[in-house]
Amino acid sequence: MRVLLLGANGFIGRFVADRLLADPAVHLTALGRGDDADVRFDLAGGSPGALTRFLDAVHPGVVINCAGTTRGGARELTRHNTVAVATVCEALRRSGCGARLVQVGCASEYGPSQPGSSTAEDAVPRPGGPYGVSKLAATELVLGSGLDAVVLRVFSPVGPGTPAGSPLGRLAEAMRRAMQTGDGELKLGGLGVQRDFVDVRDVARAVHAASLSAAQGIVNIGTGRAVRLRDAAAVLARVAGYAGSLHELDAPPVRPALSSMGAMASIGAQRGESGPDHLAPASVHPYPDGCGGWQQADVRTARDRLGWRPRINLEESLADIWMEAACRI
Repeated sequence: MRVLLLGANGFIGRFVADRLLADPAVHLTALGRGDDADVRFDLAGGSPGALTRFLDAVHPGVVINCAGTTRGGARELTRHNTVAVATVCEALRRSGCGARLVQVGCASEYGPSQPGSSTAEDAVPRPGGPYGVSKLAATELVLGSGLDAVVLRVFSPVGPGTPAGSPLGRLAEAMRRAMQTGDGELKLGGLGVQRDFVDVRDVARAVHAASLSAAQGIVNIGTGRAVRLRDAAAVLARVAGYAGSLHELDAPPVRPALSSMGAMASIGAQRGESGPDHLAPASVHPYPDGCGGWQQADVRTARDRLGWRPRINLEESLADIWMEAACRI
């Protein structure tokens, strides 16, 4: 099977590439803006005609789009998350390759949801910010393209390679600095938000499964379980061996020592959002994704149509995040 992967250098794309390269039945070609791509092409600035000619030459059976950005203003987000997808869809329509399209979307397309609820694929999307709007517009382009296509709405991916500017990446960096300086207290804000954390390696498995399936439409990729960020911080502290205390700027000030918070040791199976490269002890909200205080996926469609379930628990994901942070000590 010939597969064309777009965005192979991104957080999710790297693991999708690894997963596909491990499949002897897959012949993988990576297209991107970097020098290490097999073919250099800027989806946001290139023409559909040029991409069509390449598709006709390579003739892939599947095109997987992991390209996009979480950073920048509305114009930048629109170029890289929406215009780029319009280029892909138009090129596939013009091409004679007949490739299946797997588009990696995100849970920010849904926007805020009711605490305690699980968001299914038929929920009315109400994105709370320009990033979610740009990704939702891309999804609508894919679904209206008439192509053989599926959109995977990925919830909060974590694990090795988690960007340092993402919520859990910033937590790990703050903890690393505290341990390096001997600081016995971390002052953080926004730890009351709850997200459905899913390991990026499980996301890669879902993308692989989707490329082989006949599923169309939207499929949620998550764990089906929301975890409070402060509880994830407690597990991260235990994994790191940090014995200090956590002071929440937007919550009652008294908190037990993180080292005593062992109740989350058995957190079950669990997308990092971009942000500043440091976690300052100011009231910077760690989840500027427009999704409010709660998100949890209904993952029955992924189980039923892709035969996919998450395998890696949050503790393992956090251990891998900490290992990378600790290497910077």
